[in-house]
Amino acid sequence: MRENRLRTMWKNDQAVVNGWLAIANSFSAEVMAHQGWDSLTIDLQHGVIDYQAMVTMLQAISTTPTVPLVRVPWLEPGIIMKCLDAGAYGIICPMVNSREDAQKLVAYSHYAPQGSRSFGPVRALLYGGADYPVHANETVVAFAMIETAQALDKLDDILSVEGLDAIYIGPSDLSLSMGCRPVFDDVDPPVQQAIEHIAARAKAHGVVCGIHNGVAAGAKARVAMGYRFVTLGSDARLLAAGSQQFLGAMRAAG
Repeated sequence: MRENRLRTMWKNDQAVVNGWLAIANSFSAEVMAHQGWDSLTIDLQHGVIDYQAMVTMLQAISTTPTVPLVRVPWLEPGIIMKCLDAGAYGIICPMVNSREDAQKLVAYSHYAPQGSRSFGPVRALLYGGADYPVHANETVVAFAMIETAQALDKLDDILSVEGLDAIYIGPSDLSLSMGCRPVFDDVDPPVQQAIEHIAARAKAHGVVCGIHNGVAAGAKARVAMGYRFVTLGSDARLLAAGSQQFLGAMRAAG
C-alpha cells in the first residue's frame, strides 16, 4: 500500500506542514500540490467544495507526493466513509466534544473489527494500491478537532480513545467558545494557555497534536511547543495575499 508520509514523519518527530484548499478547482489543487506541501486538506466544512469537486482535487493531488486529507462537514458516517473511499489518507472531523464523539470517529474511519466502516474503496484502491483493504486501518489517519470549551474539559477522555491518531485545534472556534477573539495566531491569554495545555496532554497520551495558523512565525512557535502538524495558509488566502502584494507595489506612490 502507498505510504502515508504523515505517519513516517511523525515517527521521526518531524512536523508536517499542511496547506488548506477552499477553492473548488482541480487545477488550483494541482498547483498547490506541486509547491512541496507535506499534506493538503480539502475543506468540505467551510470551503465552497462539493463531493464531486473533491474527487477531482484528490486526483490532482495524487500526481505528487503530497498527502491528501479531507476535513468533513461534521461527525457523520456517510461522508467520512465516502471521502475515504475516494482516496483521502486522513480525515479531520470538526467539533469532537466527548469520548463518545471520538469513538464514533474512529469507528467510522476504520474497517471491522476495529471499526464499522463499510467496505467499498472504489478510488482508494487506485490511490493506495490493491492491498488497501489489508492496510487501511493502520495507514489512514483520524484527526479529532478540539475547538470548544466542552472538548477542553473532556480532553483526557478524548485523547484516551484507542485508534485516535491525532487531534487538531481550531483556534478561532476555541477562542469563541472561551469568550475570546476568534483569531488564529495572536490569541488571547486564556486560549494560549489552553493551546499549551492541549499540546502537553496530547504528548502524555502519545497522540499527535495539530493546529491551524495564519502566519509562519506562529506555526514555528507552535512546532517548538510540540505541535507536529501545522496548517499554514489556504489557496484562497494565498491568492488574495499575492494579489494584494502586487497591487500594493504597483499603486505605491512614486
